[in-house]
Amino acid sequence: MKKIEAIIRPSKLEDVKEALAEYGVKGMTVTQVMGCGKQKGRVNVYRGQEYTINLLPKVKLEIILRNSLVDEVVDLIVQTAKTGEVGDGKIFIYPVENAIRIRTGETGDEAL
Repeated sequence: MKKIEAIIRPSKLEDVKEALAEYGVKGMTVTQVMGCGKQKGRVNVYRGQEYTINLLPKVKLEIILRNSLVDEVVDLIVQTAKTGEVGDGKIFIYPVENAIRIRTGETGDEAL
């Protein structure tokens, strides 16, 4: 099993969720996060004073999958979330040792 962690633009969340649902991904965790990177942030003006916001809103998707599905799901996220602009996000892939469904006690791939 693998964990896919994708940091994407908030405006792309619905498109990515729809694409994953059509592919057959049944579950995910979505978290609103703040981050900075090459996008650098932006300068705003409040009451005539400029200030820099360097932590920008992003969305983090966490998905646990069988190893055989990881490459296709990552490609799907990249295709759907990509705008070609700085700040599109990143995807991280981690090994998952085990999963346990609390309700039934199922473990491993059956728990997914």
